[in-house]
Amino acid sequence: MSVSPGGGRSPGDSASGRPFSFAITARSSGNRARCGRFHTPHGAVDTPCFMPVGTLATVKGITATQLEATGARMVLANTYHLHLQPGEGIVAEAGGLHRFMGWEGPLLTDSGGYQVFSLGDINRINDQGVTFRSPRDGRRIALTPERAMAIQMDLGADVAMAFDQCPPYPASEAEVAAACRRTHGWLERCIASHTRPDQALFGIVQGGCFPELRAESARVVTSMNLPGIAVGGVSVGEPAAEMHRILRQLGPLLPEEKPHYLMGVGSLPEMALAVSQGFDLFDCVLPTRLGRHGTALVGGERWNLRNARFRHDHQPLDASCPCAACRHHSRAYLHHLIRSQEMLGKILLSLHNITQLMRFTRAMAQAIREGCFAEDFAPWELESGAAHTW
Repeated sequence: MSVSPGGGRSPGDSASGRPFSFAITARSSGNRARCGRFHTPHGAVDTPCFMPVGTLATVKGITATQLEATGARMVLANTYHLHLQPGEGIVAEAGGLHRFMGWEGPLLTDSGGYQVFSLGDINRINDQGVTFRSPRDGRRIALTPERAMAIQMDLGADVAMAFDQCPPYPASEAEVAAACRRTHGWLERCIASHTRPDQALFGIVQGGCFPELRAESARVVTSMNLPGIAVGGVSVGEPAAEMHRILRQLGPLLPEEKPHYLMGVGSLPEMALAVSQGFDLFDCVLPTRLGRHGTALVGGERWNLRNARFRHDHQPLDASCPCAACRHHSRAYLHHLIRSQEMLGKILLSLHNITQLMRFTRAMAQAIREGCFAEDFAPWELESGAAHTW
């Protein structure tokens, strides 16, 4: 087997004989939900798929072996933060991000575009790019579309994201229009500077909560004919009803033959709605963030394990869950660990929460294949706390 510059399989090792391909393997009747298989140089990803977030080349507190046991197939890391520490040069020296973090499956790197939004108080934006003030040492960091591509090519993930501007919510229509114009111009520069054949480049649709801007952004980004397309600028503070409207609007506008990635969304109702509109890939810090704060996802509900009601509860969190927390420990033990501020409690709840999202996406895929997705998962489109069996 030949080796790519990032230390993984060569582009010709995918099942299609090309570095990247996407095939729809099952469809739902009555909506746009589908199952798919996205081939990458580091293996195939069956969709719908939730990607755990490993910002700094680690899903917090979890080893690669533990992560694989949750059913995770593809992991996300962050360009901006890895550029700050340890630096993309160190990662390249190690043979690429896969070898550096010990993860053999597919990887995706965000471009740093989200930090344009989340670190808005320490950056300056113009048409050339973004200048950040490093939160580590105060030095100035210039990130342009070309620089974002160079960093991601050094990191060597299977999928690189285009550099974009995600406007905050609320923002005026003029402000969002300017961000879209800049995002589209930056995408052209990303395409021109991205030269790594064993790495797919995805474009990002922006447009805030303005239907005409969303439609125009979808038209521009899809016209670039990239291997995949993402939707950004959601889950940034807008009302849930606005996000739902955006997903329903954009689903029919995205090219059916490409994988569709909804960025930053990991709540069950929103994922179910997005799948019904033809979305395939998701990521969110939610499962591990909740776990670190003592909260478990159980049957669509959030349980705070600090609560006294768990002190004498010797049942597993979820008897049907195969994770280490549910197989080996009780609610009372997890309550004890969280109240004692033991790191094991945070790790076990993080593993459990990731496993829950993996089970949820697999259940959606099974329902699509069996022709009952609309019947089994439609309630999730409307009720954020609906009791459900999956």
